[in-house]
Amino acid sequence: MRSVFGQIRSPRPIVAAVMAIALGALGSCTGSTPGFYPQSGLGQGTGTPTGEVVGNGAVRVALLLPKSAGSNAGQIATVFRNASELALKDFPGADVQVLVKDTSGTADGGRAAAQAAISEGAELILGPVFAPAVSGAAAAARTSGVPVIAFSSDASTPSPGVYLLSFLPQQDVSRIISYANSKGRSSYAALIPDNSYGAIAEGAFRQAVGRTGGRIVGIERYNVDPARGVDTADLKVKATDLVSSASRADAIFIPDGGGVPAYAIGVLIAQGIKRDAVKFLGSGQWDDPEVLSDRLVAGGWYPAPDKEGFKAFAPRYAAAYGSPPPRNATLAYDATVLAAGLVRSAGQRRFSAGVLTNRDGFLGIDGVFRFNRDGTNERGLAVYEAAGSGLNVISPAPKTFQAVN
Repeated sequence: MRSVFGQIRSPRPIVAAVMAIALGALGSCTGSTPGFYPQSGLGQGTGTPTGEVVGNGAVRVALLLPKSAGSNAGQIATVFRNASELALKDFPGADVQVLVKDTSGTADGGRAAAQAAISEGAELILGPVFAPAVSGAAAAARTSGVPVIAFSSDASTPSPGVYLLSFLPQQDVSRIISYANSKGRSSYAALIPDNSYGAIAEGAFRQAVGRTGGRIVGIERYNVDPARGVDTADLKVKATDLVSSASRADAIFIPDGGGVPAYAIGVLIAQGIKRDAVKFLGSGQWDDPEVLSDRLVAGGWYPAPDKEGFKAFAPRYAAAYGSPPPRNATLAYDATVLAAGLVRSAGQRRFSAGVLTNRDGFLGIDGVFRFNRDGTNERGLAVYEAAGSGLNVISPAPKTFQAVN
């Protein structure tokens, strides 16, 4: 497939790119491709929808959100609902009707929301956001043969027919280690949180280093209290313990965000690690002003999506809804545009596994992405260098997956 990717300057290039890649997906699929096929209009209920509906197209798609869940979940639900609405406004003639359903953030709520949406003719489910609700929705959707494009980053939730659109830590790690290796780094130490995220990051770190033929000279894990956060005293102890092995490394991986990178780097340097001898490596969690504004992190490398698309999206969202969007608002926007693009270009096979897992992928606000048959995804990520008061792009995000492969 020829490249259809270009710089994202306005909503129309995004839509055009998704459309073109969706057309490419049709050309690469055969009639014998197994998987999930849309059922609406083929025996499924199409009664009057209950609850909020966004858009007035003929094809129904569900958007499952934690509207009544506690904490800040309601705000997340509002943002994702708004982003989906903005996507339909940006897509001329979108033949999609989005049924907004509340999951309460729970497994039972996700199951009930999915069942209600499917009974009302939803051919595709976007969301839920939280892992328990994804599991509940997946159980209902799988029975009906309706695919799910969820927003959770929990590695336990994807499966065939249940795809994650979120940013997965495994890809962050793979991208940054691959780039470090391309720049001659081959000996690694790591300082990792002792929690579920840390376990995923460590597993991906070991695999990525192994793939590049590198070696791991040391790993230390610091305590994280679920209620109180990072144990700073233990972080200092573990960073100090890492010094002896880190002195034999040419790269030190610190995937955590917040105040951890600057604090840990400060301890390591105070204990004798020479900044000019090692490169500090981070994850997508470094893509945060709190991390990047600290001079101790300057010079470190980390992976993140291309930023141009979000720079164009954020002011349009703010103008429409009165406040700037959080970074993850693009998930709901891209999922909605993808659904609309496939409705227009792919006919009745629009949400089949063969179309959704097309290897040429799709283009969204955050760059290229594609779904794997196991439900995980792959994204084209850039590599940035922290610069104290900003950042520098040192390896641009690929514009096509041919460039990745």
